[in-house]
Amino acid sequence: MAQAASGGGGAGPCPLLLPVLLLFLPGLAAGPAGMLQPRDTPSRERRELGGLWSFRADLSPGRDAGFAQRWYRRPLRQTGPVIDMPVPASFNDITQDPSLENYIGWVWYEKEVLLPLRWLQGDPAPRVVLRFGSAHYYSIVWVNGVQVVEHEGGHLPFEADISSVVQGSPDTLCRITVALNNTLTPHTLPPGSIQYMTDKSRYPRNYFVQNTRFDFFNYAGIHRPVVLYTTPAAYIDDITVTTTSSDSVAMVQYQVAVVGSTASSLSLSLRDQEGKVVATADGPVGELKVLNPNLWWPYLMHENPGYLYSLEIRGKGLDWPLIVKDFNLLRWLGANSFRTSHYPYAEEIMDLCDAYGIVVIDESPGVGIKLPESFGNKSLQHHLAVMEELVRRDKNRPSVVMWSVANEPASELPPAAHYFKTVIAHTKALDPSRPVTFVTDANYALDRGAPYVDVICVNSYFSWYHDPGHLEVIPVQLTAQFENWYKTYQKPIIQSEYGADSVPGLHSDPPLMFSEEYQQAMLREYHSIFDKKRKEYVIGELIWNFADFMTNQGTTRVLGNKKGIFTRQRQPKAAAFVLRDRYWKIANESSCLPPVITSHSLFLK
Repeated sequence: MAQAASGGGGAGPCPLLLPVLLLFLPGLAAGPAGMLQPRDTPSRERRELGGLWSFRADLSPGRDAGFAQRWYRRPLRQTGPVIDMPVPASFNDITQDPSLENYIGWVWYEKEVLLPLRWLQGDPAPRVVLRFGSAHYYSIVWVNGVQVVEHEGGHLPFEADISSVVQGSPDTLCRITVALNNTLTPHTLPPGSIQYMTDKSRYPRNYFVQNTRFDFFNYAGIHRPVVLYTTPAAYIDDITVTTTSSDSVAMVQYQVAVVGSTASSLSLSLRDQEGKVVATADGPVGELKVLNPNLWWPYLMHENPGYLYSLEIRGKGLDWPLIVKDFNLLRWLGANSFRTSHYPYAEEIMDLCDAYGIVVIDESPGVGIKLPESFGNKSLQHHLAVMEELVRRDKNRPSVVMWSVANEPASELPPAAHYFKTVIAHTKALDPSRPVTFVTDANYALDRGAPYVDVICVNSYFSWYHDPGHLEVIPVQLTAQFENWYKTYQKPIIQSEYGADSVPGLHSDPPLMFSEEYQQAMLREYHSIFDKKRKEYVIGELIWNFADFMTNQGTTRVLGNKKGIFTRQRQPKAAAFVLRDRYWKIANESSCLPPVITSHSLFLK
């Protein structure tokens, strides 16, 4: 298998990282603890389970008929009507049925696959693993009627060893059943609440709605690829790689966790991008020395960005057109970084960031944490577990330079101090090599989580949500924002969101809100202050937003959020050309300036 990886990296304007592409060759592959991304190797196989699955929403009043009638015990079609549902996809964004678009509760998926005999035989037989790239939000999975895994949380992978279930089966049929619940509570990430409407004169019986505190549509379903893969009985469970480097030498520290075999039989070879072996080592823990290393640089900051090495470890293992289009648009803009707002992106996207030299602020699903009960111990313990999953998945990636634990929480509330002190400290313990932040929109004097971050990430929408229509207030208010935050904390600052809605084709002179001209004018006002503060302590700027996206229906939204500089069809608005001129000008000024950053919030599943 292969996992794009690198050592951590530190804060600073010019990330100098030795990147490593990990190749696990004969005999070893990924295990459940490390959650390394599965790839085909000579010693293992992978089978994609994308395509059409059988699907049914549980429309019973209590949403519990599937459990009461044990739908997982036999084929789903035998328990009632089913429809075809593509995987990966969002079930509430596929059909023409409005009841599914607004559905909250348990839904059921099923897929029947035939396994090769070679997966079920042998002495010993190979280990068979079922892996979900992500499913939103709470998942229970059965194989041939036997429960194999239960997982809370979307956006991150989970898997189960199903060897004992399928290898004990009298035939090669593997029936995979998934019960999925998209209900959000005050203790989930992101949080939400269920409101029951009891006024029978206004609402139907048993009527309820899902309330959320975030500004995007709550897509639900099996959102990322589902795969079956095999490993030998002895396999690599996890790998951690960290690097330190200078212009003349790099040291690569590695730690390999092995299951089912003596770790002393491991040998490692590090190859450069041309395939030449530049260092070797033996054993599960050690260090590789590389002379005159080729360091990993972001796009536009070096003539050869995204350089990757390959680390071979031997033992005795989406919508691609849209993804490639978006990366082409990033490069056209001259942007070299983005924040995964507001949840972890798919591993396939992260692979391209590694290869293309795109710097990433990797963000958890901690969006909409507004209610006091969402800062309690139950929520905190889940947040810690989510950060463990995120760091475990992405810790070895050269493109990831910072962790973000949340977006726009109610960080002015008293319990936020203990909450964010704990989450940030836990994340730093998991990965001491990278800075940790969260994105705030609180007042600098009231924010109780800011003392614990390494970098201040602040969102503001002057002349939009504040003083709407008054572009003249931006210089005064934005300057005061930066000076107040820096005077209070003496930490580097990133403008992590700014922008304005614009309806494509709507024009106005003088610029009025929602016109393309107003969006252009707002950006230029912000940029004038960025250019002054960029010479001092402002280390990055993130436009909100890369492309228009869907939100819940409401009186302030016309078919979603229109703050994109591109439409949902990826056509440029006038603002895209403003940013392109700016980003390329900055890139041409110097090859060692802080990365120019653009929020890339595509809301990919």
